[in-house]
Amino acid sequence: MERRNFIKIGALGTVASVNWLGSCFPASQDKNENYIDILIAGGTPSGIMAAIAAARLGSRVILTEHQKHIGGMSASGLGKSDIENKEAIAGLFKEFTQKVLDFYMEKYGKDSENVKLCKEGYYYEPSVAELIFNQMLSAEKNITVLVHRQLEKAIMNGDKITGAVFKDRATGETQTFEANVFIDATYEGDLFALAGAEYYLGREGRDDFNEEHAGHIFFDYDEKVILEGSTGKGDNRLPAYTYRLCMTDDPGNSFVMSSPPPGYDRNNYIGYFDDLKEGRLSAPKEFKEGHGYYPEHFDTMVRVFSFTKIPNNKYDVNINPRPLGFPFVELNYDYPEANWEEREKISKKLRELTLGLIFFVQNDPEIPVEQRELARGYHLPLDEFTDNGHFPWQLYIREARRLKGQYTLTENDVRLKGDESKNRNTVFYDSIITGEFPIDSFPVPKEPSPDRKVLEGYIGLLDVSPYQVPFRIMVPEKIKGLIVPVAASTSHVAFSTVRMEPLWMGIGQVAGIAANLANNLETEIQNLPINQLQKVLIDNDQILTYFEDIDKNDKAFHTVQFWGTKGFFDSYFARTKDPITPTDLKRWIGKLENLLELKTTTPPLNGKDMVTVSMFIDVISKLALNSGLIKPDDDPEKSLVQYGLSTSSWLYNPDNFSLPLLRGEACIAFYNLFVALQNKSFEI
Repeated sequence: MERRNFIKIGALGTVASVNWLGSCFPASQDKNENYIDILIAGGTPSGIMAAIAAARLGSRVILTEHQKHIGGMSASGLGKSDIENKEAIAGLFKEFTQKVLDFYMEKYGKDSENVKLCKEGYYYEPSVAELIFNQMLSAEKNITVLVHRQLEKAIMNGDKITGAVFKDRATGETQTFEANVFIDATYEGDLFALAGAEYYLGREGRDDFNEEHAGHIFFDYDEKVILEGSTGKGDNRLPAYTYRLCMTDDPGNSFVMSSPPPGYDRNNYIGYFDDLKEGRLSAPKEFKEGHGYYPEHFDTMVRVFSFTKIPNNKYDVNINPRPLGFPFVELNYDYPEANWEEREKISKKLRELTLGLIFFVQNDPEIPVEQRELARGYHLPLDEFTDNGHFPWQLYIREARRLKGQYTLTENDVRLKGDESKNRNTVFYDSIITGEFPIDSFPVPKEPSPDRKVLEGYIGLLDVSPYQVPFRIMVPEKIKGLIVPVAASTSHVAFSTVRMEPLWMGIGQVAGIAANLANNLETEIQNLPINQLQKVLIDNDQILTYFEDIDKNDKAFHTVQFWGTKGFFDSYFARTKDPITPTDLKRWIGKLENLLELKTTTPPLNGKDMVTVSMFIDVISKLALNSGLIKPDDDPEKSLVQYGLSTSSWLYNPDNFSLPLLRGEACIAFYNLFVALQNKSFEI
């Protein structure tokens, strides 16, 4: 495959200076219609954000999806964003939620009930999510979307993927696409599996990664403790798959099942009667917003579902995994490795089981009549999934294959042991986003705990502390030309927090930016300059490092994101407005010099009680001189201004140099120096 030159040509034909971000290059001109810069398999929310991010930087993108609709779970019943800390994830995900909010405000008015119910754009009807996704894609002229395309084969040149073959599910015709970079945004990890990448499937044992909650486990979701009978043994089994439903209580918009659905067997559901009798359909110990808790449902058969109200008299409806009668386990074990025909059979079985559960709670004569009447207040909406019997088209694939990447994220990376004021989770030099949702794994087999509290494998909302996600979990160990934002390299336990659509949208954005950058720099994904990638992410409002005490209006907000990946901070508190101690400043200088591969020549700070702004100006000048940014005979003040290091650019108060240097000011100055050096080194 011919490599192409991406050096930007100036207006007069001269070679222009190339910005170190790699984002100023134009997209290449193809030789044939099937040759593209970036191909994305999987029209999931992650794949969509990858396409948009890459297209906005100039890459030509093909986005493929095997369903007739794009949007994955977010457009197929998952009507709320699973995120508990809204300050942890930004970027294109925030753009999506803002567009959802704008939609409801424009259609219904800013003070309407529907606007309130959309929760600032974080809650939405499936059809609205699909509409917003399509609008965002349509706005990008560099994106071609191909739906109903079934991935058949990966074309390899040695250890590098160079093409992919798709079958049109309507016509049966096949089409081959070549690309410089491929993104596997499928829930199943299909593309990397076809390319020959190594992957995990099933659950690791407790000893594999020294994870407390790994393997065979009974977990008390109320007390958050491991129960008797847990062995920690690994296996090849998977958390249950279900469908996420959208339902309505509007009689005028209800599709009412008047007869049992295909495959109905009440024996699939009679275990729920024991759950009702023994209190497993009662109120939870702890209430959390958005977790589907309605007091009128407690101690009724309706509690086999969890309802969360969304706009237009609709509900996001999950299937409650806590009862022992939960019938969906064990049916999905073969799904990830199955062919397309077998996958359809498994999906059909789970669809029938889901529809049967709705019919059961609404009609079974053994259920008390008042509970049946309560259940009959909710139905599938007539105006959702209109080409699929008002039923979601996307199966909820909570976990399938997981890439074996350059790094495997584990429970020990996402759960903090110790005091947050003195510690933080694992610091990754290549962090590309922050994760924050609790570990949440559905049951695995039908085996109940000895105390009949819970099914084996269910880990219900085990708390994590905001954690950094390293770029390396997206990068195969050996296969080149491929990025994996969804079925990424994690243990089973860690995947149970990573697998949330808001985080996947953010990781997808990273994948698109990384693919564009690799394409422009003509380098493999494994060799991508991480610092350059992080700079682009920061400029696109990505949160690389979460802090509890910094506002987005803080002048140092973006720079602490970067230095949070380089070990500047040892807790979740940036303390940007606190004076920096000589000890911390010396430590930061050492990390900066290591990053720049400089010898230490900065002024000594030993014995100093306080670092003033004037002292720090001397430090910055010496660093700029030692790094070669300025020359010995240059005017330091003029040179530093030229490279974005004027005192007004990094000081909160530029009028008094005798004041103590603040931590945020040091972060900004060091970051500006680092960026200036990177830009200078890339001048042509």
